[in-house]
Amino acid sequence: MTNAQVVQAWAAGKAGKAGNLSTDGVSLWSYRLQIGDTMLSGMKVVYDYTSGGSHGWVSQTTSCHVGLAKRVA
Repeated sequence: MTNAQVVQAWAAGKAGKAGNLSTDGVSLWSYRLQIGDTMLSGMKVVYDYTSGGSHGWVSQTTSCHVGLAKRVA
């Protein structure tokens, strides 16, 4: 599975994993950091864990994972 496919699986409510990006269909994880979640309404939410975001420093890889997730949320 590719990172983009993991994000698409998350958007569809399905599990998936590629390297350090994974989802159970509800939560989206980059390494051990939760970067996305699903609200009770089904709406997908991505936390702003980017290198310029409000949560402090994160790896470039996590920043890329967040960028992919933002495109589908």
